[in-house]
Amino acid sequence: DHQKADWVSIHERICQLLVPIRTALPGGLSENERKHGMEQLVRRQKYVIDLASGAAQEFVLDGKHKEAIPAALHALRFSTEVYGSNSVQLVPAYLLLAEASAGAGHLPQASKYLSQAEWIVLTTPDCSVTLHCKLHRSLGLFCAAGGNFDRALYHLANEIYLASSTFGLKSIETSGGYFHMANVFFRQNKMDVANSLYAKV
Repeated sequence: DHQKADWVSIHERICQLLVPIRTALPGGLSENERKHGMEQLVRRQKYVIDLASGAAQEFVLDGKHKEAIPAALHALRFSTEVYGSNSVQLVPAYLLLAEASAGAGHLPQASKYLSQAEWIVLTTPDCSVTLHCKLHRSLGLFCAAGGNFDRALYHLANEIYLASSTFGLKSIETSGGYFHMANVFFRQNKMDVANSLYAKV
């Protein structure tokens, strides 16, 4: 079952791409040939990361969270190979894994992925505002899924603050935070606040 899920999720799409990635460079190459070979390898790995991330996002958007997990794991694995285990480049894969895991009902696993993403963001001084926003949104949605509405609102408020101070109060980037915050107030039966936020969106 596990192999079949992996095949349906992503392996069928990347199987042929894995052969040149997993094949070692031949011996006796010149420095330039070896450098070119390594550049080709990294280019292929980045292509697989994009393919796997895209597939995982499609599955999540379609509500197929279990199918998204193997694809997101491939994105994380190749991101780690290309960028290293503590790189900020891993955060999108961790957030995807967290969302897919939470949607599949694996909340403890989702929490671990979110913690890993949060740790990387907190230990990266020049981390982009966009990534901070994505992290706060993911944390907010996770807290809301677990019924911790106060904590969810805290994270969503942080997302809105960061997005609005960077992109403006009426930006598209800010509207997502308002929308998710409105959903939290809606779930709390605070309809006046929810409706005003939906109107703002």
